[in-house]
Amino acid sequence: MTSSRIRTLLSQMTPAEKLGQLQIVFRPKQEDAAALVRAGIGSVFWPQSAAASNALQREAVERTRLGIPILIGLDVIHGQRTIAPVPLAQAASFDPEMVERLAATAAREARSGGVTWTFSPMIDVSRDPRWGRVVEGFGEDVLLNAVMGTAMIRGYQGPDLASGGTIAATAKHYVAYGQPEGGRDYDAVDISAHRLRNVHLEPFRAAVAAGVSAVMASFNTVSGTPMHANRGLLTDVLKDEWGFGGLVVGDADGVANLLPHRVAETLEDAVRTAFAAGLDVEMGGVPTTIGWDASSLDPARLDDAVARVIGIKEALGLFDRPYVDEAAEVVQPTPHTRAQSREAAARSAVLLRNDGTLPLSGPARILLTGPYATSTDHLGAWTQSFSARSTSIADALQSRTGIEVTVREGVSFFGARTDDVDGVATAALEADLVVVCVGEPSSLSGEAASRSDLRLPGRQADLIRAIAGTGIPFVVVLANGRPLVVADWIELAPAVLEVWHGGTEAPAAIVDLLFGDREPAGRLPMSFPRSEGQVPIHYAHENTGRPATVRGSMTLESVDVVLEGPANVKDKYTSKYLDIDLGPQFAFGHGSGYARFTHTVPSVPATEIGSYDSTTLTIDVTNVSDRVGDDVVQVYVEDLVASVAPPIRRLVAFERRTIAPGETAAFTFEIGPEQLGFRLGDGRLVVEPGAFVLHVGSTLESTQPVALRVR
Repeated sequence: MTSSRIRTLLSQMTPAEKLGQLQIVFRPKQEDAAALVRAGIGSVFWPQSAAASNALQREAVERTRLGIPILIGLDVIHGQRTIAPVPLAQAASFDPEMVERLAATAAREARSGGVTWTFSPMIDVSRDPRWGRVVEGFGEDVLLNAVMGTAMIRGYQGPDLASGGTIAATAKHYVAYGQPEGGRDYDAVDISAHRLRNVHLEPFRAAVAAGVSAVMASFNTVSGTPMHANRGLLTDVLKDEWGFGGLVVGDADGVANLLPHRVAETLEDAVRTAFAAGLDVEMGGVPTTIGWDASSLDPARLDDAVARVIGIKEALGLFDRPYVDEAAEVVQPTPHTRAQSREAAARSAVLLRNDGTLPLSGPARILLTGPYATSTDHLGAWTQSFSARSTSIADALQSRTGIEVTVREGVSFFGARTDDVDGVATAALEADLVVVCVGEPSSLSGEAASRSDLRLPGRQADLIRAIAGTGIPFVVVLANGRPLVVADWIELAPAVLEVWHGGTEAPAAIVDLLFGDREPAGRLPMSFPRSEGQVPIHYAHENTGRPATVRGSMTLESVDVVLEGPANVKDKYTSKYLDIDLGPQFAFGHGSGYARFTHTVPSVPATEIGSYDSTTLTIDVTNVSDRVGDDVVQVYVEDLVASVAPPIRRLVAFERRTIAPGETAAFTFEIGPEQLGFRLGDGRLVVEPGAFVLHVGSTLESTQPVALRVR
């Protein structure tokens, strides 16, 4: 329902003034932005200071006829001044409370400078690591995207957008952008209604339920229709079915892209098509709506779009408080935000493998090598020039007392004539331990950063193999923004620590992890393939009619269960590749830590419930080690027989908890229709009677089954 202020403004506005509210222009010069604001444009990108933001707001509030404040947008993706780990890393934490805290910090820093609107979180379910934008989201799982996305929305928006220190969040990219053909950014998506409903739409449905302020249309087509022209999804589903009252914003030049999509002949035709489909704000490099003839737009649709834009400005309190306190602008991280970022980087790390080499216990002489040894490229994709920089792992390690550190990069990221693999191998013979810091620089992930080769670039793998050949103990620290192919060296490494792009305090957090000051208890939010030829690869795939597994059966608490076993390599006519092992190198949910845990047999009060009833799943976890540690309990559901082929497993609940040595913690999860059901093509949730198995454990590979029958 629109407020009296919005109704009054709509009655006073000319068609040109209404159109001006429906445009955001990215990165104009300050003087150009001021002129655009005076001309009636409703939103601009951040001019990079509180003073400049106030100057633009002053143009809108004091020098236009109606005095409507502007929205000031910015890609605040994983931090403003203090940079947190990239979203994919945050997903690896399996800690939504941490994600919410990080977003709240980013919002406070951004709002202090006049930013009121961010284009985050990205909640595209992403199952193809060739796509560079996986770094910006929460990985391959539906639930993890929904939970982490809504946590980030809560952090940005707070309990009340008008309370100060908050910014309007935007759920993106709507929809199915994470499944482009060939993993190529901006490419087409051809998808079934079943998968669209049960995979790609679900995180957005959760975001709308959480009160997200805006939704961004994606660049891709969905089954032949570009999303910027897709009325069925922008209006029929998003606005009408889900009741979304916020605004729909286009992506950068997404409306103009309707011309090369070949669904519009002229820019005017593209604008009419997009707004008729349900777009409310066009994002472009040049204004296309100011001064444009509005007579061809439906007046009711025009007023609806304007009302949505003004509604967010009202919710943010901009009519009452359009300016920010310039003296209070946050321009540098504080000790608190640095500590928060450092903790987050540690909680996002994943221990891929460990033979006991980690944590380090005081080797006197350490050789630090690899391109990430001295690199300060830890901020990741989607950070701004004004973000706080990081130091290097070498800086952080050399500041630790009691060890002797020798630094020799050995190789560069992309290979150079100065690479000296043999020299580093010789130097390793003088060390007690080698820390090999390798990975993928930030420039290789993010938007327009699709890759066909997911191996370590340059001669980094050669360096790892050379160090392995010396016989000296070593650890690999892997920093990257996507899952990589590591099959050519992973079996040689005694210990591998995945640290992602961890933000401003990443180097200090990495050293904390190496020496056991913090626990690397994250879990993978995306599977690591053995080869690019397996991609897309994800755990929640269908079983197929000819699965490449040995099938057996057992009776589990009165429920007949068909179990998967190891690959049946003798049976050619099954769904597999002939030249590679089954499954990914590391599956979704993989990870461990330094502490060790035991689990009781999980249980439910009754093994049979009604179709739309709920039950409680419980499991006790005991820390049997001598150190404090975190366990991440994951619950997957397996629907044994359904009317539509179900995924073999589907994550339906998880919790991360810190447990003291000798302590037993009880984990409890509610299992009901949302966990057991699936959505039909019209969006209705259905729970079908039959047999289910709940798989519970610290990783997907180490679960225990619990039978459940729905009547």
